[in-house]
Amino acid sequence: MSFTEEQVLRYARQMILPEIGGEGQARLARARVLVVGLGGLGSPAATYLATAGVGTLGLVDHDRVDLSNLHRQPLHGTSDVGRAKVVSAAERLRELNPEVELEVHERALDAGNALEILAGYDVVVDGTDTFPARYLINDAAQLAGIPVAHGSVHRFEGQASVFLPGPETPCYRCLFPHPPEPDSVPSCAEAGVLGVLPGLVGTIQAAETIKLLTGVGETLAGRLLTIDALTMRFAGVAVRWDPGCAVCGRTPSLTELIDYDAFCGVVSASPSDAV
Repeated sequence: MSFTEEQVLRYARQMILPEIGGEGQARLARARVLVVGLGGLGSPAATYLATAGVGTLGLVDHDRVDLSNLHRQPLHGTSDVGRAKVVSAAERLRELNPEVELEVHERALDAGNALEILAGYDVVVDGTDTFPARYLINDAAQLAGIPVAHGSVHRFEGQASVFLPGPETPCYRCLFPHPPEPDSVPSCAEAGVLGVLPGLVGTIQAAETIKLLTGVGETLAGRLLTIDALTMRFAGVAVRWDPGCAVCGRTPSLTELIDYDAFCGVVSASPSDAV
């Protein structure tokens, strides 16, 4: 792939890295990444993927910008309050890098549309904030054969990992075979979150996605990175593949998407709600 003079200038600091170079930048340009949730995690993830030169970004969110979002969702501004997040995000991303093609999905991801929406993407970035959404994204990505860059935050704590499709490497269900009891884990709206924490985790998700796309470095597959922002301690925990996992085990029992609200015991949820 040949680059224009403007592209070489735009990506110069990245292309000069021997591990990336022209071939790595070309891989990014050909890549297709789906970001589900354009809130606290999706904002930094989408921002850095766009500026890195990922060729196509899919944006999934059904929500609208609220004033309470702005302390942790820098893709959106005060003038965007009340607007669809996918519209606000797309405008900002086009300004950051007009070369990136954006595919906007202004809808909630659910069991009825997930496989259709995920089709054709190379990596899924999970920027959601509900357990039904996390299980849905994990299962859909496993069935579709697509890696997931996972992230989550709660108050002052965050975590990130990479879930590869297929057996031998753990998925989200290997880590959490069963959802927590309903209402036992409060959402960010209920428990709060330090505004910069989603920025830390979302940036890690972007870094992991870039490594997956270019093939450089070692990803978080098989590991869970935990962050304590109060003490600024990072720790890595090994995650084992579960041969009995319902979706990625030796004999999977889950071969199609299910009702994830019912699975998690949730009366009513919006699966693509972002952090």
